[in-house]
Order: sequence, then structure tokens, then C-alpha cells
Amino acid sequence: MPELPEVESTRRGIEREAAGRRIRALQVHDYRLRWPIDRQMPALVPGQRIVAVERRAKYLLLRLERATLIVHLGMSGSLGVVPADTARLKHDHFDLLLDSGLSIRFNDPRRFGSLHYTAEDPAQHRLLRSLAPEPLEASFDADYLYRITRKRRAAIKQVLMNGRLVTGVGNIYASEALFRARISPRRAARRLSRADCVRLVRSVRSALNAAIRAGGTTLRDYVGTDGSPGYFRQRLNVYERDGRPCRVCATAVRRIRQGQRSTYFCPACQL
Repeated sequence: MPELPEVESTRRGIEREAAGRRIRALQVHDYRLRWPIDRQMPALVPGQRIVAVERRAKYLLLRLERATLIVHLGMSGSLGVVPADTARLKHDHFDLLLDSGLSIRFNDPRRFGSLHYTAEDPAQHRLLRSLAPEPLEASFDADYLYRITRKRRAAIKQVLMNGRLVTGVGNIYASEALFRARISPRRAARRLSRADCVRLVRSVRSALNAAIRAGGTTLRDYVGTDGSPGYFRQRLNVYERDGRPCRVCATAVRRIRQGQRSTYFCPACQL
């Protein structure tokens, strides 16, 4: 599933090509996404200029003159910027045609992505209004992390991935951040000291920012807006490296299951 760095990399690619452009048409080739695309939407979008391209958690927000398009990439989706006459592929579901002759094209083999149109404040949309602080925002700091972990018996990795507490730290980056912070993913959240929280917040941000600079992480389906894979995979310290030597101490990286997800860590470095 595309995580926050992949979505942010997509946002930047879309922004370069789309900000300030006017939409000529929305062509929907398959309305059957996770939530069916509103069949009135193709009539509402044409003629509006894209004022800005923003992100909230894993949602992309294309701010138009009179409304906002909200896009979620789902588990296997990607947004690409291509010449409008580029031949469609099997799983291309919609095209947002721009006055530049380019198209923002959505491809999603599993159809778990979504497209929404709202004329109201997008922050109050049902998909966005209950989202927790983001790890790259100032509100996600050591004080906040220390406060929310005090009474939680759950493992710290599960807390990092709890979208009601912090939004956007997915499975890959939770494992990577905990490695950078030298904290075991199995440690009970309430056992973290304030110093641990300072270190972990810093590590979450550094892991996410490094991945954004590398264009995200491509494991299976994700590609950027130009069709290129994300290159952070080559820099992963523990994720999907079970049995291979730790890059710091050479101890074999281990894999365990937590909350039905794979967790990777170094048993020597992370205590």
C-alpha cells in the first residue's frame, strides 16, 4: 500500500504539472472504485482551475476554484502525468485532462482507491475530519507521543500505526523508524521514557523525509507520477530484510507478526 512518502512524492509530481492548469474534462472509464465515483462528477469539474495540490495523511487534495477533488491511492493505485493521447492500460480508471495537453491518470489494479468531489471545506469531509495529527506536523512532538503512550499496554509499533493517534506512519516506516531510534517494536508503549519519545519522533520524521527525497518505496505496484519506482527500498535497514545481517551490527534481522502485519527488527540493536 502506498504510504505517506509515496503519497507526498505523488503530490509533488502532480503539483509540478497541474498547479495553475485548467481542467478540460474528467473522463471516467470505470466508476467502480472502493466507493463508486459520483456519476455527476464529470459535469462538475470541467473549466475549473487547479489552484493547489495538497496532502492530508494519505489523501491527495486537488484544490479547484469552486471545490476540492479528494483522491486516495488505495492498496495498489498510482497517479501518473502522461500526454492525453497516451494509450490506456487495462487498469486505468479515470483521466483528468488539462489544458496543457497532459492528463492526470489513475491506475489501480485492485480498485481500492477512490475519488471524491466536495464543495465544502475538505477538512470536514467524512474521510478526513477524524484524522489524527501527522508525523511531519509540529503537533506530533515528543510531548504528544509521551502523553498518548502513558496508559497504553500495546506494543509501540502498534501505537505508531494506530490512525486514531498518529496518521500516516505505515508498516514500512514504523519498522524503519523504530530501528533508527533503537527501540524494540515489541516494547510496551507505556514503557517509553521521555528521552525515548524524543528519539522516536526524530526517527519517524527522518525516515519519512528520507523516503520522500528518494521518491518513496516501491515494493510491488507503486510508481511515481512519471512512472518511475521509488528508490528508498535500497536504503531500508530492516524492512523485508529478515535473515540478512543488520547494517549496524551484522546480527540477523528478525521478522515477527504484530497485528496481522510483518514487523522487522534487529534483536541486538533494538531493546
